[in-house]
Order: sequence, then C-alpha cells, then structure tokens
Amino acid sequence: MKAASALIAARVQGTAEPSVAVGRAASDPAISNPATADQAAMDLADWLGRAGLQWGGKILAVVVLLVAAWMVGTWARRSLGRVLERTRMDITLVRFFGNLTRWVIFLMAVVACLGFFGFNITSVAALVGAAGLTVGLALQGSLSNLAAGIMLLILRPFKVGDVVNLAGQFGKIDDIDLFNTKVDTPDNRRLIIPNGQIFGNTIENITHHPWRRCDVSVGTAYAADLRQARAALRRAGEAITRRDPAKPVDVILQNLGSHAVEWTVRVWVPTAEFIACKDELTESVKDHLDSAGVSIPFPQLDLWFRNALTATPPPSGPR
Repeated sequence: MKAASALIAARVQGTAEPSVAVGRAASDPAISNPATADQAAMDLADWLGRAGLQWGGKILAVVVLLVAAWMVGTWARRSLGRVLERTRMDITLVRFFGNLTRWVIFLMAVVACLGFFGFNITSVAALVGAAGLTVGLALQGSLSNLAAGIMLLILRPFKVGDVVNLAGQFGKIDDIDLFNTKVDTPDNRRLIIPNGQIFGNTIENITHHPWRRCDVSVGTAYAADLRQARAALRRAGEAITRRDPAKPVDVILQNLGSHAVEWTVRVWVPTAEFIACKDELTESVKDHLDSAGVSIPFPQLDLWFRNALTATPPPSGPR
C-alpha cells in the first residue's frame, strides 16, 4: 500500500520517475516487509500493556495502602484516646500520644510503599540522614519550635482549657502541638503561636489556681470620715456571696491622692467566675458608699482671678 502511495505521489509532483519512487519504497525494510512492521507494533502494544499492568498495579496498591494506613491511624488515635481518658490522663498528653500514633502508622506505610518500587530502605535511610543536616540548618526556627513543644509537653506549664497570657496574647488554650499552640481569644479569634516564642518568654497561667483575688480601687472625699468609709467598703466586700469565706475581706488605704482618699477592696473569688464577681463587687462598692453618705469625688479645676472681673459693654456704632 505504501509503494502504491509513493507511485501516485511521484506522478502528481513530477519530481521523480515512477521507477525511482518504487525503488525507494522497496529499499525500506519495514515497508517491503509488512509482517515486520506489524510485529513491531504488536511488541510495542504488548510492552505498554505489561508496563501499564505492572506500574498501574503498584500505584493502585500504594494509594490503597496509604488510604488504609491513614484510616487505621485515625482509628488508633481515637481508640488510644478513649483508653487514656479512662486513666484520667491530661487531655494535652492524650491528644499528643494520639497524633503521634497516627503519624507513626502513616510513616510505616510510606516506607513500605518505597519498597514496592524497588527502593533499598537502608540506602533511603542513609540518604535521609545525610540530607537531614542540611534540612536542619535550613529549618532552625522550626526545629526550635519542635524542641520547645516537647519541653512544653514535658513541663506542662499549662494545659488545654487554661486561660493564659502567652507572648503578649490573652486567651484560652484549645490545642498544643509540637510546633505551635492554638489559643482562642475572648472575642472568638483563633491565634496560632509558635512554641519557640512561648517557651522563651514569660508564661502567665491565669486559671492555674481555683481561687483568685479580685481588687477594686475607689476614691472617697476628704470630708468623709475614714472609719465610716472603711466600714462601708468592708460591708460591700462581705456582700459578695461567691467569695471565699475562709479569707477575710481586705480594705486597704492606699494613698492620699490629689483629689481623693484612695482605697482598695480585695476579695477572694472563684477563678472561673472572676469577671462576674468583679462586676458585682464594683457595683456593691458604689451602692454601699452611697448608702453611707460617702461621696466619690472626681477631678475638678478651680480658677482664682487676682483682679475682679468687670463686664465690658460691646462696642456701639456700625460695624
């Protein structure tokens, strides 16, 4: 068929004699022997089929293995979490060990997948170890966060659910990972703080103790009797029903200010109800001072003139 096509093309173009075109067509072994061309095509198709079956099967097996490993890891994390919660272990450590179990199972599946493609696991481990130094130098910040995360999990200066002040940020701990800590603010914002910044700075755990001291400062007029003002402020503190009855109410005369006598009322209240108790104490201080007839002054300015002021009539005449 190819020889006939060559003859037709030669006649149409007029660039070669028919005998020359036939000679060129006959000189090609693949054209002169159609059986050889068909055999080559069959060999290529057979090779593509076998390679597709071989590599396609391996790729499919890898995908199935990774998906199965992730599902098994998730199941293992939940099962381990339920078991550890029964032992009353801290929720922070429960989440840490659960996540660690899942990633170990997934990493084992990845190593097994490398074996499917003929990789020598020992050589791969040596290569990873050699590249680890370079990667470590490039990821010094991440490694410092990892080290800080491990120290936070060991020392446990705070746990999930604590209200803390970390790296200048105030909020409630939601999760503690190896690299960062998730904090939710009172206005429902999510903050993700690197562990390196947390471990290298002051950590303030506000809800670590069950009781917290609530302070309210107030000023009274200089004309008020000090004993009467102190008694009214003490009654205001004792009116807080949720305070710790084992600790007395402290009323401290802090300072004789420029415009008022400055007091501080101190009451011990439950940490979980601190904000509500402080609001209640502030209201109680105002009500009891009003009931006792003790006024709360405010800054004011008195102007004294050396000469008496006289009214000057406006100028008359057209403007």
